[in-house]
Amino acid sequence: MNYFVTAIGTDSGKTLVSAILVKALQCDYWKPIQSGLPRDSETVEKLIDNTHSFIHPEAYLLKTPASPHYSAALDKVTIDLEKINLPATDGNDLVIEGAGGVLVPLNDTDVVIDLAARFKAEIILVSNHYLGSINHTLLTIEALKKRNLPVKGIIFNGIPNPSSEEIILKKSGYPCLLRIAQEEKINEETVMRYALKLVETWFA
Repeated sequence: MNYFVTAIGTDSGKTLVSAILVKALQCDYWKPIQSGLPRDSETVEKLIDNTHSFIHPEAYLLKTPASPHYSAALDKVTIDLEKINLPATDGNDLVIEGAGGVLVPLNDTDVVIDLAARFKAEIILVSNHYLGSINHTLLTIEALKKRNLPVKGIIFNGIPNPSSEEIILKKSGYPCLLRIAQEEKINEETVMRYALKLVETWFA
C-alpha cells in the first residue's frame, strides 16, 4: 500500500508525520521532490531506529528552498511526472511525502497532489493549528474531494484546538488518526511515542 502525506501548507509537520508513519507501520519512505536543504529524507532517517525501513532517494533534488516549479527553473530542469516512478520496496508499504500543500505547482500543468493520483496512494492530511487553519484545511479537503482521491484520515499537529478539530472532522467526514502536541524536542523517543498511539487508531 502507498500512503501520500500532504498538508494544508508548508511547515505543517509532514516530515514528522512521515517519520511516525514509517515507525508505526515499519514501511519505507520516499520524498520524490525535494527543494532545498536539509533533505527531509535525512531528517526521517535520524528519527527512526529500525533497519526494516528503507529511505529511497529523491527523483528530483533541487537546490533552492522554494516552490518546486520555481526551484526547478533555477536549476534549469523541468519536473516531469512521467519520469517519477515508484521505487521498489521489497514488499514494504511506502510512505510518500509531498512538498508544501496540495496545489503547489510542480510545472506549468501539474501540482503536488497529482503525484498521489499517479501513485494511487491513500492520502494522509496534516492540519496544523493557527488562525485561519480551518479555512485552509477545508479548502484542501475540497480539492481532494473534487479529485475523488482516497483519504485515510487527518492528523492534527500543534497546540490542541478541540473546536477547530471538531468542525473540520464534522464537515470533512474524515477520521482523526492522531493528534500531535507542540513538542519542545523532536527525537527518536518522540516519534516512538506517537507511533504507538497511531498504531492504536490505525488498526482499531
